[in-house]
Parts: sequence; C-alpha cells; structure tokens
Amino acid sequence: MEIKKNTFKAALQSGERAQIGLWLGLADPICAEICAGAGFDWLLIDGEHAPNDVRSILAQLQALAPHPVHPIVRPVSGDVQLIKQLLDIGAQTLLVPMVESAEQAKLLVAAMRYPPAGIRGVGAALARASQWNRVHNYLHEANHQMCLLVQVETRAGLDNLDAIAAVEGVDGIFIGPSDLSAALGHLGKPGHPDVQRAIENAIGRIRASGRAAGILTTDDAQAHHYLSLGCTFVAVGLDGNLLMRATQDLAAKFK
Repeated sequence: MEIKKNTFKAALQSGERAQIGLWLGLADPICAEICAGAGFDWLLIDGEHAPNDVRSILAQLQALAPHPVHPIVRPVSGDVQLIKQLLDIGAQTLLVPMVESAEQAKLLVAAMRYPPAGIRGVGAALARASQWNRVHNYLHEANHQMCLLVQVETRAGLDNLDAIAAVEGVDGIFIGPSDLSAALGHLGKPGHPDVQRAIENAIGRIRASGRAAGILTTDDAQAHHYLSLGCTFVAVGLDGNLLMRATQDLAAKFK
C-alpha cells in the first residue's frame, strides 16, 4: 500500500488554482460527509472553537476519506503531543492557531516530522496514518506529505510575520480576521478599515515570501477581493452558519 499523497500541499506548491474551502464546526461526521460532496477543495475540521476532541476528529476524517476533498485539522493549540495524535489518526495538514514567532513555527515544523528532521514520536504500528503498517515505507515518506499552515492573528504575529514566513517547513500562513480585529482594538469588526489594511499588508508580505496565503470570510465580495490579492487558500463559509441562515430563512417564509 502506498502513502496517501497530499493533494492540497501539491496544489499550494503549484499555485495554479486557488483552493476553496469550508469550515466544519458542527463536530459531526454526517454533517462533514454532506459537506464533502459539495465540491470544495478542502474542509477544515475545527478543534479550536468547535467541540471536537481526537475521537470526533477521527470520525470526521473517516467520513471524508472516500471523497475527493482534503481534510485540514485545526488543533486547539500547537501542543506537540496533540499534534502527534492528530498525525497518527491520519491528518496530513494542520492549521495551528496563534503563532507569534519564528521559534514557535520551528517547533511546529519539528513536531510534524520524524527524526532526524524533527521530533514526531514513532508509533506507526498503532496508527491509522500508516494503515497499521500496511503503508509501505511510511516512516520514510511521511515527512514529505505533511503540510503546516500557521495562523497569524495577533500584533506579535504581524510584527514577526516575515521571520515566521522564512521558516523552512511552513507551507502557508493563514490570517485570522476575528482575533486580529480584536488585537487591533476592533473586536467583532473584521471589516474595519484598520483591520483590512493590516490584512492586505500581511497578504502582500506572505506572497513576497513565497508562502501560500490563506484566510476565512463569509462575505462573497470580500472572498473575491482576497483572491484577487493572491490568496491561495480561502474558506468561504462555515457549516453552522450556513445551517443557521437556511433554517432562519425557511422559518421566516412561513411566519
């Protein structure tokens, strides 16, 4: 059995077409499976703000596996031991929140790689990622399929953005509009001109570094704007938000 190729990472490297994604926050494998057939390039399983744990993330990874969509997992933090578990259950791409320094980024790179290139613990015989050692040469090929996306969403992160982008092994940098707006003094207002200027500046710096730039927005016009600025991976909606709007609109038609 051959190792699963990380098509998302390959797409970022080629830069031929922006990758369009959707956020999964409902923490349910059936909802994830429904979204998997919608036609998105990637789906983000959120472990930071959604009620997910390792087992519920595993269930969603299994639900997505038969579909031509790439799963990305966002852990609650960049904890090295948690990263080890997420990689072992089959995640190949992680989006790590609140990255503020090159040193932090370097630790995350190491956490996603086996020695001698990194510090990932070796337990492939117990891992879904290696199909319990059915994947030929998994230990020697896994490092090449790992994709690290780091989330910059604070003043410190912006200040250190160029240094973070220079870290070898960081594949993409994702701007977090909600936390960034709070950090800049505009809580709940990611569309504020100050926040938007900071985001546009950050996207330009990320592109200049050669890394892929990503962001999330539920506003169609804003999504197209970010794509025009050169964002390579953009989430254009959230599953819970879509359900909330659809049910609210339906109820309003009859009341």
